[in-house]
Amino acid sequence: MARIEGIDLPRNKRVEIALTYIFGIGRTTARKILDEAQVAYGIKAGDLSELEVARIREVIQRSHKVEGELRKEVAMNVKRLIDINCYRGIRHKKGLPVRGQRTHTNARTRKGPRRIVSKKR
Repeated sequence: MARIEGIDLPRNKRVEIALTYIFGIGRTTARKILDEAQVAYGIKAGDLSELEVARIREVIQRSHKVEGELRKEVAMNVKRLIDINCYRGIRHKKGLPVRGQRTHTNARTRKGPRRIVSKKR
């Protein structure tokens, strides 16, 4: 089983798709990595040789920020916005949509489940 950046790649998927299981790598980035490592897209991840896995691992470590390092950077960016008290930081702090979406209706993913407000009698 191929293990890259602490993630076990699924054996039965094509390596192009299997690389997307790593946080920070999407389809386009996966193709660029495979081109640079000179590995075919269609090979199953379980069929990769140790040499191919080593080349892929080396390309990722050399030129891409993934997993823990990337998560830490994103968290620090959000923390910075909150600390400087800018509009986006305030929205993050309140748990509301950050990028201008409407909140009168919708926005349930960001706001959480509805809180029922009972009427006075």
